[in-house]
Amino acid sequence: MSEKNARLLSVLKLQPVVPVLVVEDAASAVPLARALVAGGLKAIEITLRTPAALEAIRAVANEVEGAVAGAGTVLNAAQFEAAIEAGSQFVVSPGTTQELIDAAADSEVPLLPGAATASEVMGLREEGYEVMKFFPAEQAGGAAYLKSLSSPLAGTLFCPTGGISLSNARDYLSLPNVVCVGGSWVAPKDLVAKGDWAAVTRLAAEAAALRG
Repeated sequence: MSEKNARLLSVLKLQPVVPVLVVEDAASAVPLARALVAGGLKAIEITLRTPAALEAIRAVANEVEGAVAGAGTVLNAAQFEAAIEAGSQFVVSPGTTQELIDAAADSEVPLLPGAATASEVMGLREEGYEVMKFFPAEQAGGAAYLKSLSSPLAGTLFCPTGGISLSNARDYLSLPNVVCVGGSWVAPKDLVAKGDWAAVTRLAAEAAALRG
């Protein structure tokens, strides 16, 4: 396994669930991340879906002890570079383009590229990737589909994301080719809006206790 794949894997193995966050207000990023870390979820993906995202990543990277800040929903090389500049220690994309692969090749920060079909997985393997995001997991066939890839595409590990919750996370985590799952249920919008960080920590601890 390459050094970059190993570095990515070490991040994803920190916990069974990687929080996937949409941060509307950068001011909430630090207390939210602290609540997640307190519950045992250290690797945190902040998606580039809002104007506050990069500021949120920078704040978490600089101010939250124990947090491993990452950027999600990265779609192109410019976003990749902006995410790195903000302090991201890993980058996640919903799919993959040659532009993203080229940007990642020039960076020490690992990319978790998205794939949803066997052909996409094979293409990424040819580029040297061994760890991928399976997205959108439930809509693309769910745990049963991912299980069917485990034998013909042995040696490839996945972080399935999309439609995953506490109720079905174990279905994925029990698979031999799943290292962790991505989920947004650990940081519900209503709890974040209220600043109920104790409740977020409880959800994080519940997720951190999940095992295959």
